[in-house]
Amino acid sequence: MLLRCYHFIFFTMLGLLFSACSGEKDTGPVEVRWDQNTCERCRMMLSDRHFSAQIRYFPEAKRSRVVKFDDIGCATIWLEEQKWKDDPKTEIWVTAHSNGEWIDARKATYVIKNNSPMGYNLGAQTEAEPGGLNFDEAIKHIEQVEKKFNAHGTQDEHQHHQQDLKQQGIARETAK
Repeated sequence: MLLRCYHFIFFTMLGLLFSACSGEKDTGPVEVRWDQNTCERCRMMLSDRHFSAQIRYFPEAKRSRVVKFDDIGCATIWLEEQKWKDDPKTEIWVTAHSNGEWIDARKATYVIKNNSPMGYNLGAQTEAEPGGLNFDEAIKHIEQVEKKFNAHGTQDEHQHHQQDLKQQGIARETAK
C-alpha cells in the first residue's frame, strides 16, 4: 500500500513537471514564424523584423493568448477595439528597429522611420532620443496617420484595389 502511494506521488509530480515544461509561457513575446504568421488586423504576412508587434492578453478564466502584428499601428488600433483594452495584465511588445529584439512597447521610445509595413513609420528603441515619442504620443501619431491617410482604406476601396490587381493579372496573361 505504501509503495502504491509513493508511485502515485512520484508519477503525479513527474506529470506536473512535464506539463509545466511543455506549455507556452504566460508572459512575454512568443516566437514568430517570419513569412508564415499573419497580422491579426490587416492579415499581411509578418516579414519585417524591425517593426512587428505582439499583444498578450488574458481572456477571462483562460490562459493568456498572443496575437501578432506587422506594425505597432495595427497593434494599437486593434487593441483599442477590444473590450479588455485597459486590463493592466495586457502586454504589448514591439521589435526594436535597430536589431529586431523584443522590447516592452509601453517603455519604448518611438522615432520616425521610413517604410514601416503599414506606413505609420514608427521605429521602437529602448534608448531615449530628443524628439522621440513615448507610447501615448506614439498612439496619437498613429491616430493622426490613420485619420489623414486612412491607411487601411474602406472595404469599398479594398474591393476596387483587388479588382484592379485582378485586371492587371489578366492583362499580363493575355499579353504573353
